[in-house]
Amino acid sequence: MSADHAAQRFAAFRHVGYRRYFFSRFLAYFAVQIMSVAVGWQIYDLTRDPFALGLIGLFQFLPSLVLILVTGSVADRYNRRLIMGLCMLVGTLCAAALLALTLTGLFSPWPVYAILIVFGIERAFLAPASQSLAPNLVPAEDLANAIAWNSSSWQTATIVGPVVGGLIYGLDPTVPYAVSLCFFAAAALMVLAVPKPAQRSAQAGQSWQTITAGFRYIRAEKVVLGAISLDLFAVLLGGAVALMPVFARDILVLGPWGLGLLRAAPGIGAVGMAIWLAAHPIRNRAGFYMFTGVALFGLATIVFGLSTTAWISIVALIVMGAADMISVYVREILIALWTPDELRGRVNAVNMVFVGASNELGEFRAGIMASGFGSVFAVVFGGLGTLLVSLLWAIGFPQLRKIDTLDVPAEKRGV
Repeated sequence: MSADHAAQRFAAFRHVGYRRYFFSRFLAYFAVQIMSVAVGWQIYDLTRDPFALGLIGLFQFLPSLVLILVTGSVADRYNRRLIMGLCMLVGTLCAAALLALTLTGLFSPWPVYAILIVFGIERAFLAPASQSLAPNLVPAEDLANAIAWNSSSWQTATIVGPVVGGLIYGLDPTVPYAVSLCFFAAAALMVLAVPKPAQRSAQAGQSWQTITAGFRYIRAEKVVLGAISLDLFAVLLGGAVALMPVFARDILVLGPWGLGLLRAAPGIGAVGMAIWLAAHPIRNRAGFYMFTGVALFGLATIVFGLSTTAWISIVALIVMGAADMISVYVREILIALWTPDELRGRVNAVNMVFVGASNELGEFRAGIMASGFGSVFAVVFGGLGTLLVSLLWAIGFPQLRKIDTLDVPAEKRGV
């Protein structure tokens, strides 16, 4: 690899603010993954009910939906770095509360769900601020590289976090929450150390027009609308994360460590793809690659649902992660480059609700369907639905399907 190529691969890290932001997000995501494994395993141990697992996702998603008109406006009007720091401190308190319930033997579904609602509120404010801050920390020419590394940090945490969570849960159920507490606290301190970035704040007074500006912008931009909604419905149907405790315990006959490995497998594929994209960004046929990634995600989901062999299931999950990363990469660059800075918080709030719906609400969908028809049926049905969505969106959003370069069109610059 030439020196110029290596420098380009790590272009975003030349900026000190981005470096601190990057590692802060990584620690926070790592903590989330560790907590998720511990909460999922404990809840399923107590209830043996897939529906109870689905509620974990629902209670984390609902705050984003209820607060959608508030969180984006807050990210556009106030200091995004400070919002991130405060949210991570709330995450610290949530981890402390779960630790206290476990230590006292009071861990039970409904107190945990209450904590997860608070955690969902924290994530509702964190997501638009976090997504909107990155473009303020790097110049436009380094933004695609920064987005690829942002995705890589999340996926690396997704790989390592569940494995670590499964291993340390085996030591004692309190350990994952103690580790998550420390990571959240460190993440808060690190992001608050980011130099104050340039941010174009929304200047207009609060009104219904300014609050809903993000919705209107997405509705008008068919490429952005198509990219966001494609991910929403594809992952809403195809997500199988909520049912992994069922597959780990009852179908593949694995323990907590095996659950961690299953949770990590999509991240292995995704981080590999993210690193590849950081060095080899998509320059042509972006729409084609996005739809191909969604279709592969659906096919791999079907294979995972039908498999009763651990290594086949893990390979299928790796392919799912790699395919999903292609879609995420294209979508996030489109949103970042096509959206004016003073609107980014509100647009990203809508995007994060869509992402939350596809993940947390998708987990609720899987839990309900598994409770009524079985876990295998729920996963296979979702994979078939993802394939259908890919086809319908390719027909319904020809602008997205035909998009070639990810560069913002000349008429959109300076909006």
